[in-house]
Amino acid sequence: MRSNASCGPIIGEKNMKENKAYGQFTRKDEVRFVRLLPGPIERVWTYLTDSEKRGTWLAKGSMDLRVGGRVELKFHHADFVPHEKIPDKWKHVAGGHGLEGRITRCEPPRVLSFTWPEEPGDNSEVTFELAERGEDVELVLTHRRLPNSEMARGVAGGWHAHLGVLAARLAEAPLPPFWGTMLRLESGYRRRLAAAFPEK
Repeated sequence: MRSNASCGPIIGEKNMKENKAYGQFTRKDEVRFVRLLPGPIERVWTYLTDSEKRGTWLAKGSMDLRVGGRVELKFHHADFVPHEKIPDKWKHVAGGHGLEGRITRCEPPRVLSFTWPEEPGDNSEVTFELAERGEDVELVLTHRRLPNSEMARGVAGGWHAHLGVLAARLAEAPLPPFWGTMLRLESGYRRRLAAAFPEK
């Protein structure tokens, strides 16, 4: 049973532990996360598709919710972690940055996929899949066709940190560290990718 609105939704200890689990490198160029979030599914969907809500954990920007529709993501991390000091290695994004992609799959409120071109010629793609699990919602996030190992490690740490903020927002809980999470997990994702796909 959920708590009353003044206390926010409840997330069990098991869910909290699972929501901190490392993403899995399912291929050398692909990382996959599974998270269990407070429902209902329509609410989680709005945190993926509504610019203002998405801006509280990832990036603002418009989405034309149809296959082929334009996706605009405007990253400005200080909007949701204003009190965290940005580490030197990420200060180049401190003033904000953006990207533009295209929707490749849109099945509200269960599946959303779009291209994620960080650099010219990139064709990586992000897919969010939502499924009801009682009062909760299972989110499976897959980022595929990453261009190289460095990008795969960085993307894995970034999604891990962003999904931590999303889970906290949906649970109406205190926000976890963002930059601190990325720094803490950097070496872990490097080891996991190397173990899963050793260099020949």
